[in-house]
Amino acid sequence: MARFVLIHGACHTGWCWHLVVPELLARGHHVTAPDLPGRGGDPRSHADLTLEDYAHTVLDHAEQPSVLVGHSAGGFPISRAAELAPWRVQRLVYLCAFLPENGLSLNDMAGAMPRPPLAGIAGLTEDRSGYLIREGADDGRFHAALPDPLRAEARAHLAVEPMRPHSEPIRLGENWRRVPRSYIRCTRDQTILPDAQSAMADRCEAKDRYDMTTGHSPFLEDPEGLAALLSRIAEEL
Repeated sequence: MARFVLIHGACHTGWCWHLVVPELLARGHHVTAPDLPGRGGDPRSHADLTLEDYAHTVLDHAEQPSVLVGHSAGGFPISRAAELAPWRVQRLVYLCAFLPENGLSLNDMAGAMPRPPLAGIAGLTEDRSGYLIREGADDGRFHAALPDPLRAEARAHLAVEPMRPHSEPIRLGENWRRVPRSYIRCTRDQTILPDAQSAMADRCEAKDRYDMTTGHSPFLEDPEGLAALLSRIAEEL
């Protein structure tokens, strides 16, 4: 049995894992899927939230050694959490996620991609402290393969994303480098394109790289398959 902490990506909430959680529980694992700061009724100002706040939220749910799974932008907070408290982390799993480079921000990495993940569909909030998927913008990069009822539900659960955690350079050192890591590439992803994922996955050992034939929402497109793969990764600990 493993302990999983499932961390969502930008503009998402912990809801996105709701089909995966019961699949992991049925396989005998402990699992939690928290909201990151800035959503779910969090009263703090978006302008005040930091990447460190994100990382401490991850650690709050990893009181015992855990497998941290980060989707998309969730790769940053799980990485910083591993740097802060590596004894609480058994493995890092990057699910079509940003695998950070020390000294770069998420915005730095996204901006260097041939097609930044949210270009053309995201806009700043009025106070410029966050961003969101614009009303009426095509959400196909997230949800193209979903049936209409689930797609509409997923769209309704998108949230405003605080800006500061994504603009701060991440600080990583030997603690993070020593934690084992895996990468799950989603080969039909239209948000973080598969070639960009491949470049990041190459920083994991070949035996720790996996593919899923889904878009950017594998937790909704193939929750059973994702749970089976995560369980398989956990068995190798």
